[in-house]
Amino acid sequence: MPKPNADLSKEENQSDAAGRRAQGEFVRGVSGFRSAIGDADFPAEPGRYHLFVALNCPWCHRVTLARNILGLQSGVSMDVAFPGRTEKDDPAGENLWEFNPGRIASLTGAPLPECTEETATGEGLRLVQQIYRAEGSDERSVPVLYDKKQQRIVNNESAEIIRMLNAHAGALGSTIVQEKRPDLYPNDVDLQSEIDALNEAIYTRINNGAYKAGFSSDQSVYAAAYESYFTMLAELEDRLAANGGPFLTGESFTEADLRLFPTLYRHDPVYFVRMKLNGARILDYPNLWHWLCRVHALPGVADSSSLVHCRQGYFGRSWNNVVPLGPFRPMPYPQAYSHPELAGAL
Repeated sequence: MPKPNADLSKEENQSDAAGRRAQGEFVRGVSGFRSAIGDADFPAEPGRYHLFVALNCPWCHRVTLARNILGLQSGVSMDVAFPGRTEKDDPAGENLWEFNPGRIASLTGAPLPECTEETATGEGLRLVQQIYRAEGSDERSVPVLYDKKQQRIVNNESAEIIRMLNAHAGALGSTIVQEKRPDLYPNDVDLQSEIDALNEAIYTRINNGAYKAGFSSDQSVYAAAYESYFTMLAELEDRLAANGGPFLTGESFTEADLRLFPTLYRHDPVYFVRMKLNGARILDYPNLWHWLCRVHALPGVADSSSLVHCRQGYFGRSWNNVVPLGPFRPMPYPQAYSHPELAGAL
C-alpha cells in the first residue's frame, strides 16, 4: 500500500489561507493525523479499529461507502454523530459535532435512529472535540479512524482512510471473499495513474468545488467554482459516453467512482439549492444519471447513505434552521435513484 501523503488527498492550497478567507474564499484546512493501518504501531486486525462519522458529511460518506462496499461492517465498528452541530447556547460552544441520539431533528420532529452514543473510548464522550483533546489537538473534524486498543487517533484524512481500508480489507475482517470483493485501487500502474488523475480533478472541481461555490462569500470566487463544477460534470458525462463501461475507468468500480458519488448523490436534492449549484440537475445528464443509479444499486451503497441526514445537516444550519421541502421532482430522493430511465426525460 502506498504510504499516505499530502498528494494522495490533493489537499487545499494553504498559502495565505487567512487572507483568502478574509476576502470571502472558502479554504479547507489540512488534516493533522496521518498514520496508517499497516504501520508498526497500527497492525491490521479485525475489531481493533473504529470510525467516528457524520452521515451528512461527504468526506465521511466516502469512508462509510468503503466500509460497506468492502464488507467491513463487523470488522470496523462505527459511531454516528448528529448531522447538525451544537448551537450557541451549548455549554461547550457552537459548531461542534456531538454524539446525541436523543436530539430532535427539525426535519422529522423526532430523533434520527442512525445516531449513536460514543462507544469507542470507554468514556461515552459527547463531543468529537473531546476525542481530539485527549491527544492534545484542537482539531474537531470527522471522519476519524480510531485505534480502540491503544485509545489513539490513527488518521482523519478521508482519502487515506478509504485507501487503507481497501488495502487491508481481508486482514480487517471483511465478510466478502477476496475474489468477489471490489478492489478500489488495483495493483496496475496505468490504472492507478488514471484513478489518481480522476481523483485530483474530481476533488478540486466537484467535491471541494461544491464547497467553494456554496461557502464562499465572494461573487467572483463563487462564479469560478460554479463554472468549473459544471464544466467538469460535462466532461464526466462525455467520458462515460465514450468509454463504453459502466464506471469511470471502465468495467470496474474504483476509488474514483467512490469519491465522486457523495457529491453527485447530494446534488439534486441538496447542493442545487444549498450550494447555489442550480445550473442543472444530475438528472439532466443521461450518462451521469445512469452511473449514479448504477452505483446507488451496488450492495452496501444505499445503506451507507442518508439524505435525511444530508438535508438536516446542510439546511438545519442555515440562518433560520428551516429545511426546505423540495426539490422532489420527479419523485422523492433517494427513490429517484432507482429509476435510470428518467434521465433526460423532463
